[in-house]
Amino acid sequence: MTNAVLLVGNLGTDPETRTTRGDTRVTSLSLGTSRPKRDSEGKTFKDANGFTAKETEWHRITCFNGLGKTVSQFATKGMLVSVRGRIHYSKWTDKEGVERYGCEIIADDVQFLSRGKPAAEGGASQSDIDDDLPF
Repeated sequence: MTNAVLLVGNLGTDPETRTTRGDTRVTSLSLGTSRPKRDSEGKTFKDANGFTAKETEWHRITCFNGLGKTVSQFATKGMLVSVRGRIHYSKWTDKEGVERYGCEIIADDVQFLSRGKPAAEGGASQSDIDDDLPF
């Protein structure tokens, strides 16, 4: 049995990083994936201009430690990325005593499929990325 997920989509926001009390780096991403919208008969729905309408789903992605550091340095809103990881469900009780449930993807690997912001706009340049690679 295996718990494996592969998603390809665009980042909805810039990554957010925090550090736990145990000094674990946790980086969170919002990843949007799309699929064709269907009508009541199951056929692909076309908008007024004749284009296939899309439905977007948003996924919470969590990266830890070194992967989180790389993602926080080089990923920016709008980038196309692939994420390989596993589904993680959590359950907790909020301050009002209500049981809450959540679902996230714990990333094992994140591949950048498009470039981020140009260096002049505060993003990383390709040489910055190359300098940080271990090979």
